[in-house]
Amino acid sequence: MNQPNKILLVANTGWYLYNFRLPLARKLRSEGFEPVLVCPEDTYVERLQAEGFELRLLSRLSRRGMNPLFELVALMELVKLYWREKPRAVHHFTIKCVLYGTIAAKLTGVRSVVNAVTGLGHIFLGQRTITRLARPFIRFLYRKILHARRGHVVFQNPDDLGAFIDAGLVAPEKTVLIRSSGVCLKRFAPRPGGPETNSSAFPNVLFVGRLIKEKGVFDFVEAARLLKSRKDEICFQMAGAPDPGNPSSITPEILSEWRQEGAVDLLGHVESIAEVMELADVVVLPSYREGTPRTLLEAAAMGKPIVATDVPGCREVVRDGYNGYLVPREDPVALAEAIEKILSHPEIAHQMGLNGHKLVAQEFSVESVVQETIKVYEQIGIR
Repeated sequence: MNQPNKILLVANTGWYLYNFRLPLARKLRSEGFEPVLVCPEDTYVERLQAEGFELRLLSRLSRRGMNPLFELVALMELVKLYWREKPRAVHHFTIKCVLYGTIAAKLTGVRSVVNAVTGLGHIFLGQRTITRLARPFIRFLYRKILHARRGHVVFQNPDDLGAFIDAGLVAPEKTVLIRSSGVCLKRFAPRPGGPETNSSAFPNVLFVGRLIKEKGVFDFVEAARLLKSRKDEICFQMAGAPDPGNPSSITPEILSEWRQEGAVDLLGHVESIAEVMELADVVVLPSYREGTPRTLLEAAAMGKPIVATDVPGCREVVRDGYNGYLVPREDPVALAEAIEKILSHPEIAHQMGLNGHKLVAQEFSVESVVQETIKVYEQIGIR
């Protein structure tokens, strides 16, 4: 018999659950549910446990693995877990958890399933031969699995939602649009005195994100070179670390070259990103594609003008000319021009910061996003 109040939240890292789904888990607990967090072990597991949540650790799920035998073992680990836990519902995040978790739910009789497509990810964007070969099979699995199961599929932007429907991967009536995982407006707020530029000696341009190719890091570095060749006193910072689990992660050799060159300051992983954003004049994300980028939402919430590529996800946050600028993908010249335009017009930057904070407060607060997710649960009978 299924446990009436147990809901499994399943992701490929504890980092993801801690940074993006902790408010949802807290809300479920406050409403009398028993949220159980499921992920492989990483440095964020202790933080989740410190919050008082039960965890179930996966030892076989690999983010980058493609060996069929190992993937079958990972699937069976989820099957055993679901059989043992007997949850009332499962909520899957990230691609492998959606695919394998939904199969496991079907095999173990878990009827209520919510699948979150938080972005298309490397399997849809990567250009490695093995990735391209796996792509048709992944599409086939999505089509079979998402059409067959009772429940809903949650998307973070209308472009991804439309792409899945157009490709026949999911039935339109099963889809839900919830843009982003939400931003805490108390933590990410304009500092006292308003969203003016920082008081440091030099203008500060900030990139925040994983150091992988698809985040546009090469374009950011090239834009820094272009601008610093004309105005050396501009400071370009990159807050984030490589992602060894991702095939397009920036290599140590490239990082070493960037350090020696000095066009950008590499801050590495930053624990308190709000403190770094507070010092930025403009926040930049030249990504190739996103779900709904948390970095841009946090920056806008803090009253920072933002520059991003005109791609799915980013265009949900950046309203061109209102709270920032959109530029073409993989165009460092246009990126540099947009950054320079903001730095050269502080009155425009100020108004963009005000507009951005207003936009996030109205449409992307964590409270509203969590409430939208709870409504999805109610629609499939979880109450």
